[in-house]
Amino acid sequence: MSSKVDIQKEQMDAFQKGDEGMLRFFFDLHHKSLRYFALGLIADEAEAEDIVSSCFVKLWQFRKQYTDFSKIKAFLYISCRNACLDHLKKIKRRKGWQDEYLRQLEDGDERILQQVAESDYLDIINKEIDGLPQKCGEVFKMLYFEHKKTDEIALQLNISVKTVRNHKARAVEQLRHAFVEKGLPDAMMLALILFLNQK
Repeated sequence: MSSKVDIQKEQMDAFQKGDEGMLRFFFDLHHKSLRYFALGLIADEAEAEDIVSSCFVKLWQFRKQYTDFSKIKAFLYISCRNACLDHLKKIKRRKGWQDEYLRQLEDGDERILQQVAESDYLDIINKEIDGLPQKCGEVFKMLYFEHKKTDEIALQLNISVKTVRNHKARAVEQLRHAFVEKGLPDAMMLALILFLNQK
């Protein structure tokens, strides 16, 4: 019986030789997390999708350089970060929070980026968001990833501001509960709570 290491080596060999099925495998594995990552930086859904797609094109072009799964994940996140940085530099009108992201990105703290790239936290967060009730998840994404205001969301979804706030509160509570159950480290929990409380 093949071990996990042997299976991953076979998969990497196939990828390096041009197996498009393996490109689809990596796309399915990382696309959603990368998209949330990009959206959190630039708050432009179409541009975030384009950036993430271009990251996978680059990965395919340079596939022969990568020998294991963790290096592919790190490459994708670093490429995405760099593309978002380039995008923020190009646009002249930015919101305050985008200027702060730009400053942090320019500081180039590779240690933090590497921790994000090599962890499963984004995958956990994305799966939990997808598991929220439909309206709660929709409101949560609009608030935290599209950076929309409560009244904008109410207007767009044709619901009251109070209902938007109720959906937000329910989503935040369910996510916090899920993170506690998954036993995330205290530092990660603190970062998530600060993130959830920023709106």
